[in-house]
Amino acid sequence: MSDNIPYDIQVDILKKLPVKSLIQFRSICKAWKSLVDSADFVKHYRGQMQHLLVSYYEHSYSFGRKYVSIADDDTFPQKKVPLTNPMSLNNPRLIGTSHGLLCLYSYSDDMVVIWNLCIRKVVAVVLYNVEHDAGSWDYLGFGVCRETNDPKIIRITSVTWCDINGLSYVPWQVEVFPLSTGAWRTPFSTNFPSKSIYFRFENYDQVVIDGVHYWLANDISCNLIFSFDMTREEFSEINLPDGLAHKSDYTLSMSKLRESLVVLDRDDDEMVFVVWMMEDGVSKTFTKPFTINYNTPDALYFVLGFRKTGEAIIEGRRQLFVYEPYSKHIKNFGIDGKYYDFFVHSYMETLILLDQPNLRVFN
Repeated sequence: MSDNIPYDIQVDILKKLPVKSLIQFRSICKAWKSLVDSADFVKHYRGQMQHLLVSYYEHSYSFGRKYVSIADDDTFPQKKVPLTNPMSLNNPRLIGTSHGLLCLYSYSDDMVVIWNLCIRKVVAVVLYNVEHDAGSWDYLGFGVCRETNDPKIIRITSVTWCDINGLSYVPWQVEVFPLSTGAWRTPFSTNFPSKSIYFRFENYDQVVIDGVHYWLANDISCNLIFSFDMTREEFSEINLPDGLAHKSDYTLSMSKLRESLVVLDRDDDEMVFVVWMMEDGVSKTFTKPFTINYNTPDALYFVLGFRKTGEAIIEGRRQLFVYEPYSKHIKNFGIDGKYYDFFVHSYMETLILLDQPNLRVFN
């Protein structure tokens, strides 16, 4: 880049480049490497390109889960890049995606992994075991602080004790792991979840938007959404519309569409998925922008996510399909796999973790 171009303009130009180009430019000169590596540049860099990560089992579980990244642009779905299972995790489950990072959890490895797919960097956190006299359930969440770009993991432990009077409960145990400190601590807030709330923790029951982790949950009387803000470190409850609050929770799932929270309701009477979108993060107003008809020759089973265009990615007959909700046009995605084992997650390019040693493990 010419020395005649003012430094501020050079910085603005670099911020518009894809991550792959930035990594290459770091090796050209020390000044550019110092700029790209700086905390301020990493914090304010926002990649222009959205990608979709597709994970699935191709044939059998013994071959391991496959990962493919697909550019979500005009070439979709032609640009497919295969990715390697980070740290060879055993049957990992996605916890969430935030600010271009993916968070995976492997129960058998007792490990949480934070993965930047663009720069191919991984850090891991080994979960310590909590000993109890009776059963316990861990709920994990993930997000990146909006102010500091610090990735955080939250661990919520629910404990049930048995005594002579039957079952009783102890309060929720909540801890936060900021990557910047490398240690678990109690969050700033004390408004912990009610012990009567049950979190659903499948991949399609949780989503992360702008550093806030949302869980689909229910209590004794109704369905609701529970959230944890990684910046304020506060819990919140979101009431669902009456049409969703008292339905069987097995018909509900969650996703995101253009950084808006979406609740999907499978209506078997009408043979449609009803899309409920949260319009306002403050008033929590839900609207129904469209429905998705699944009574088609392709036997569409489950909505997995959305492209930035608004097209739905749907599983059906061991394949993925792209569904345009207004024209109702359907086309094959070009990936085959096992039933009910597809997952699709959108992510943007980021430089977060650039300052971390690759494969670093926090014990």
